[in-house]
Amino acid sequence: MDEHFEMFWGEFGPATHTRLVPPSSIDRYRGKLPEQLLAYWEEHGWCGYADGLFWTVNPQEYEPVLEAWIGDTAFMEKDAYHIIARSAFGKLYFWGERTGESLKVFSPGSCCFPRESLYQNGQLERGLRAFFGNRDRDENDFADLFAPALDKLGPLAHDEMYGFVPALALGGPSDLAHLQKIKAVEHLVFLAQLAPLEVMTPP
Repeated sequence: MDEHFEMFWGEFGPATHTRLVPPSSIDRYRGKLPEQLLAYWEEHGWCGYADGLFWTVNPQEYEPVLEAWIGDTAFMEKDAYHIIARSAFGKLYFWGERTGESLKVFSPGSCCFPRESLYQNGQLERGLRAFFGNRDRDENDFADLFAPALDKLGPLAHDEMYGFVPALALGGPSDLAHLQKIKAVEHLVFLAQLAPLEVMTPP
């Protein structure tokens, strides 16, 4: 285990809900995603961390989510993206084949955060290690609701998330009483249909 993933484990703890990654998935993304990510998949699988606060995911399963959120946007003209991770509340981490860690989408708020990655093209392996080393719990929580949601609703399965019902885009309140465990892919596609994606530009 390299030092960056050790930092990640130090922040999030050991994996839970581990799913083994089949060789066909490794082959599918070889040359598209960094070899370091594929090595993490082979060693650790796709899984949840910090009791399900943060998840590494199968990008193929999340292709409908990617298409729903950015399929008709200018982002698709800039790079080929894959969703490689998500939070319990639907923050989505997109990885660009050329631009690396260059786009995040916060689905409950229908907003995205593009950034110019420090690690592009020939630096993608280093950028992938930095992606994991730089993750923290706070950025994946929402209004400190994860611990209360975990206590009230129970742990998430690999295909579930905590979602607000009614959705925030429909005027629902962002409180514990309106959180439910929901199938992640289906809910994320649904959220993409409720409001236009707002691009948040850095100051």
